[in-house]
Amino acid sequence: MGKSKLSMSDVTAIENLVKKHAQLKSEIAKVIVGQNEAINHVLLSILCGGHSLLIGVPGLAKTLLVNTVSEALGLDFKRIQFTPDLMPSDILGSEILDENRHFKFIKGPIFSNIILADEINRTPPKTQAALLEAMQEKSVTVAGHHYTLEAPFFVLATQNPIEQEGTYPLPEAQLDRFMFSINLEYPSFDEEVQVVKNTTSDVHQTVSSIFSSQEIIEAQRLIRRIPVADNVVEYAVRLVGKTRPNSNDVSEIVANYIDWGAGPRASQNLVLAAKANAAVNGKFSPDIEDVKTVAPGILRHRIVKNYKAEAEGITEDKIIKELL
Repeated sequence: MGKSKLSMSDVTAIENLVKKHAQLKSEIAKVIVGQNEAINHVLLSILCGGHSLLIGVPGLAKTLLVNTVSEALGLDFKRIQFTPDLMPSDILGSEILDENRHFKFIKGPIFSNIILADEINRTPPKTQAALLEAMQEKSVTVAGHHYTLEAPFFVLATQNPIEQEGTYPLPEAQLDRFMFSINLEYPSFDEEVQVVKNTTSDVHQTVSSIFSSQEIIEAQRLIRRIPVADNVVEYAVRLVGKTRPNSNDVSEIVANYIDWGAGPRASQNLVLAAKANAAVNGKFSPDIEDVKTVAPGILRHRIVKNYKAEAEGITEDKIIKELL
């Protein structure tokens, strides 16, 4: 696909999106101190209609971040705490007999716009699979009945990086359903001082909603209409190809440290996220820089390191940086 032109109304819509995105970030900043990259990636994945995985130690405001984002977007928000005894019906809902002895479906927490799947790696694969089907199909099937989830639908899952007892790591195929993997870092000294001041006073910040759900759906469609030059698509596909140890022009770092590379979904997500990144920065078409900006978050959970990389302390981010 070559590059086509945007219509005048789309140009205006992108200019409007830049303004609203800036307002959105300033609303979120009222509550969340720092975590700039994490917030950027969460917003990009919402604009692309994707899902995100947040990885960070406990206490880095993962839940607060999701809660604040859903308030600023004017969306319904439900939190599901994943535990070893959580059942698929606790997420999807179940059928009960009502007083007239008819089966009645009681919707589970999955019927919401934004789902926070907290500590997704603490629940067995059967329950993880129930959530992941909903993420992929945007619908659920209970007792043979099919229920469509209301758009926009967006899952933010969190997992702790500390490999503790009783965790069930997500299989690679399921990790691939997440558009972004986002690392939450410890705050800097000044940020932490600010966090402590904010959270130990009696001042409560209210977050105004900047978007309606219809506006989010329109923004998602707008992102898909943004044209991309062939050389940018080819760069994205080549970059993903470079992560595969069995490709022709494999680099030394990949040959030595990677077992599995990223699949075609990574290429699709790179181009889509580059479009969204271009749009929120007021550009009418993404360039290679946009692909590079989003690459770590999109590739990090899609490459599987070997034991040698583990032993030598080579991180996914180091490998990606080298490829870029």
